[in-house]
Amino acid sequence: MTHGASSSPARRSVLGAAVLTTAALGIGAGAAQAGERTGGVRPSGGDRGGLPVPTVIAHRGASGYRPEHTLGAYQFALDMGAHVIEQDLVPTKDGHLVCRHENDITGTTDVAAHPEFASRRTTKSVDGVSLTGWFTEDFTLAELKTLRAKERIPGTRQENTLYDGRWTVPTFEEVLQWAEKEGRRRGRPVWLYVETKHPTYFRSIGLGLEERLAKLLRRYGRHRANSPTFLQSFEPTSMERMARLVGTPRVVLLWTPDDRPWDFRESGDPRTVADLVKPDGLDWIAGFAQGVGPLLDLVIPKDANGRLTEPTTLVRDAHARGLVLHPYTMRNENTFLPADFRRGTDPNAYGDVFGAYKAYFATGIDGIFTDNPDTGLLAASDFTA
Repeated sequence: MTHGASSSPARRSVLGAAVLTTAALGIGAGAAQAGERTGGVRPSGGDRGGLPVPTVIAHRGASGYRPEHTLGAYQFALDMGAHVIEQDLVPTKDGHLVCRHENDITGTTDVAAHPEFASRRTTKSVDGVSLTGWFTEDFTLAELKTLRAKERIPGTRQENTLYDGRWTVPTFEEVLQWAEKEGRRRGRPVWLYVETKHPTYFRSIGLGLEERLAKLLRRYGRHRANSPTFLQSFEPTSMERMARLVGTPRVVLLWTPDDRPWDFRESGDPRTVADLVKPDGLDWIAGFAQGVGPLLDLVIPKDANGRLTEPTTLVRDAHARGLVLHPYTMRNENTFLPADFRRGTDPNAYGDVFGAYKAYFATGIDGIFTDNPDTGLLAASDFTA
């Protein structure tokens, strides 16, 4: 039994939203039960067809096996049985929302190999960081579609380079159409987890994300409180803005304790993440969001040697306010794991990832982002067995 899986009506409402969606689509019990078996874990609160706890969220798709934010990565994650598939959104010059982890596409596309775009290489400041490369906001969608996606960290994921050039950069509307098609084929909704990237920056250059996102969510019926979709941002005010536009569940992402969200820096708000994870900060978040997505270190900090210490009170405090808690990010490679669970000396080799999952699941988190959905599903199944 997962600790805290049904302790709060608010959390139960969000995690069980798929039940309402399934009923609305007229999907029978057999299909819902098949969906449960796919993930191998029990649904929250005993709701057939609801999101399982722990929820396994495919971080940028199955990015441990395919270049991130491609339809290939999304499809592979769904075929593995991931409960939710993540997209990060940035705009093109002509206002289309596309799926990239960053607007800097230097390392995730073959743009450098296109001489016709050599003059687009530039240096700009994004959220206070100076970056040199090529950026989505300097390309029309038609131009961006001439590029091909590639593996972002080929030194770590050499096998993924096999798929370099296979897929284009998808628009979010293409992903919504893909999700509709797959939902009909599978007889159950495909859950999406959608992030607004650098929303203050994009608003400052006339390419605001929230209104464009809300328009697409309404067009595809994902604008309601029971929609099979989460929205997320590292800028809390972006989720406040989305709360005024749609009913879709919202999550505030949290980085290191000393981090000040960029929208806070721009507005002069002195609060840091350390303030937001305190009871008063969580109370404020609960006023416009249904969850938090913390860095895993905010759930269990590491010591100076990179080993796990004692869990914080974040899970308990968030649950007390009805907030779903989905930390990030689990990866199989040693280089990404706590020192306790690394095996051997090769940083790119797989470590004891199942041991790490067990430690994090034991804190009572509601789900977890992972680059390796198949591993996450097995770990969740072990934990709830």
